[in-house]
Amino acid sequence: MKTKKILFLSNGHGEDTHNYQIIQALRKICSDINISAMPIVGAGNSYKNLGIPIIGPTVNMPSGGFFYLNPLFLFKDLRQGLIGTTWQQLQAVWKFAKSCDLIMATGDIVVAAIAYSTKLPYLVFLSADSSYYEGEINLGKIKPKLLNNSRCLKVFSRDALTAADFKQQGIKKADFVGTPIMDNLISTGKNLQLKPGLFTIAILPGSRLPEASKNLSLLLKLSQEIVKVMGEDVCQFRAATVPNLMCELEAIATSEAWQYQTGKLTFSDHELQIEVICYEDAFADILQESNLVIGMAGTAIEQAVGLGKPVITIPGEGPSFTYRFAEAQTRLLGCSVQVIGKQPANHLILQEAAQKVKQILSDQKYLQICIDNGEERMGKSGASGRIADFIVEYLRL
Repeated sequence: MKTKKILFLSNGHGEDTHNYQIIQALRKICSDINISAMPIVGAGNSYKNLGIPIIGPTVNMPSGGFFYLNPLFLFKDLRQGLIGTTWQQLQAVWKFAKSCDLIMATGDIVVAAIAYSTKLPYLVFLSADSSYYEGEINLGKIKPKLLNNSRCLKVFSRDALTAADFKQQGIKKADFVGTPIMDNLISTGKNLQLKPGLFTIAILPGSRLPEASKNLSLLLKLSQEIVKVMGEDVCQFRAATVPNLMCELEAIATSEAWQYQTGKLTFSDHELQIEVICYEDAFADILQESNLVIGMAGTAIEQAVGLGKPVITIPGEGPSFTYRFAEAQTRLLGCSVQVIGKQPANHLILQEAAQKVKQILSDQKYLQICIDNGEERMGKSGASGRIADFIVEYLRL
């Protein structure tokens, strides 16, 4: 029997992560499928980590794929060759599709359109669309054509409300089976050096440099304000970072008047003593152990909410984590996320955020609401396996 070939498309870091989980599930149930990928945005590190071949050119654009937040970012992307790179990617997809059996497109209308253009059967996971953003999805004229096409086998939505909205508007193939990124959050048993009896606060600065470095600097300032209002023997901090950010810790410590020693950031003066221990390989463990999250991230915040954690966010300078992004995130994720401030965080905003942290950790009713809200917004685990089952069932027909 001929080996089946499937091409995964995505257009963002979070979308790569969704596909990463689906591919892992797919390999567990059917090891003889030939899998390739084309990340339209970013370097596709998630695919590289799985040894998945990338069929065309990739590039990290200045906007990180978030040029819709600010037209200036689009101009920067254009200067770095956005149009030329996208054209080369399209040509690579069209060429590869001639020997392919199925396209799995994860992201927004862009990758759905690329999948449509291959003239192959395709599945779409519309991770970028949610009725929580708008109240009702504005389908326009293009989406119905893409999603109701006979070659579109299934439309997976990012939440149950959106699936119901799609169906109400005539997209009968829409279904919600959960969110793939909730399938990689099992604790590994990593020793986080936690002290018993203290609140554990997770720090999530994001994954894109240099923005993540600036975000971490802000979150370190916030940790100082939290300790001022809660006391030194009440809470402890653990930061989940990416490897590239670990390399920046010493420079960040120097710029913020902290000290650094092998993954550990410390601050000490006549008033405060704070320790922030950073890990590049303990994301799930840190989330599972945390009582609350302070963060400036996209996908990681969604995962925290899915686990029932309360989240405090503060706007940064961008390009991705700005007030506009953070405000949209609160609409998507509901009451579990509270954004403090409407401008890049200053001292007053940090003080307000610290007071909110103290308030939340003593509000048992709200903490239970966050657990219920997380399951409603992100679904139960197992979505990757359900999508993989659909793929295998189709390819075996």
